[in-house]
Amino acid sequence: MSVYKRKGQNTYSFDFLEGGRRFTGNSGSANRREAERIEERERQKARNLKTEVGNVPGAPETFKHASLRYWQEVGQHLAGADTTLRNLIRLEDYLGDIGLDKIDNEVVARVVTWRRAHHVGGREFMRDPEDPTKSIPSPLISNATVNRSATELLQHLLTRARKIWRIALPFEPTWGEHMLKEPKECVREVRASEENTLVESIRPDYLPLVDFARASGLRLAECLLRKDQVDLAGGFVYFTGKGEEAFAQPITSEMRAILMAAMANATDYVFTYVAARTRKGEGGWLKGERLPITASGLKTMWRRARRKKTGARLPTDLRFHDMRHDFATKLLRETGNLKLVQKALHHRSLTTTTKYAHVHDVEVAAGMEKAAQSRKKSRKASKKAAK
Repeated sequence: MSVYKRKGQNTYSFDFLEGGRRFTGNSGSANRREAERIEERERQKARNLKTEVGNVPGAPETFKHASLRYWQEVGQHLAGADTTLRNLIRLEDYLGDIGLDKIDNEVVARVVTWRRAHHVGGREFMRDPEDPTKSIPSPLISNATVNRSATELLQHLLTRARKIWRIALPFEPTWGEHMLKEPKECVREVRASEENTLVESIRPDYLPLVDFARASGLRLAECLLRKDQVDLAGGFVYFTGKGEEAFAQPITSEMRAILMAAMANATDYVFTYVAARTRKGEGGWLKGERLPITASGLKTMWRRARRKKTGARLPTDLRFHDMRHDFATKLLRETGNLKLVQKALHHRSLTTTTKYAHVHDVEVAAGMEKAAQSRKKSRKASKKAAK
């Protein structure tokens, strides 16, 4: 991982693996080069440690060590790698050097309680959208966020430790007991009356990404493509998606047109935005420069499109994830084939896809109406015959 700045810190932290052990800490320096020299000194110290417990065969695996191993083997290859990294670092800060063999139901319950107390955006207060000069309390993160960012990530890591790394987990938690109840997902598509509003309310440099999401049915993290994931000649886009599963998405003519236009930029990423202002300092950029669109950047743009004071404004109940729902409902309505929709969305279970079955309800209603009209015709024909 090399040196990096943790959220809210001005100095660089280091994080490396040496001799099978995880070493992490703060360099105390705000200068990157100096921090790298400090990290190298720490590495040399680590190489000289020959009798530490971490070098003893069969020593318990610590969470910090396992976290780095999971990141190297799995996390960095996922579509949502940045989010996975943030979640791992957050768990490291809380769990520290606890051994994996010590993580039980009690530990996981404490993790869930700790995570539930966090606020959206990591801030206790936020600007009042109605009055930017005032601050209001930020809402707590949702049950779904707790499940994805803590409980499920812990489960994936420990399951890999048991199955792949062959580490004994005598107190492996009962994961189902720790999953918080989530509201049933509402399936929402883009209505015909909202088509123009959607186009006019989205920033023009973000619109190709939104159009691609609607055309492909991919999740937000999966839409943030690198150019090396796109094979225009072969006709596929390649991913490591949700649940660490590798898959390929066929490129339609609509997707191809969007990709070809979007890829004409100088970055390694497909979808980019235009920087509205210059940012000075290390890692900064110039006004007008093309930069890769990030998940957080898109979410910020989406919130602003909902709060616009002038012009077209996004409906408050329309989420970016509804672009995936829009794709699925329209595909099901067009084909009537739930198995095909399952494959297009890369759902492991058809049960997950059945939430789109309401589209069939519309078809049933239309069929019932046709049947009613048919009965009316039959009655009229019968009366005429009787006369």
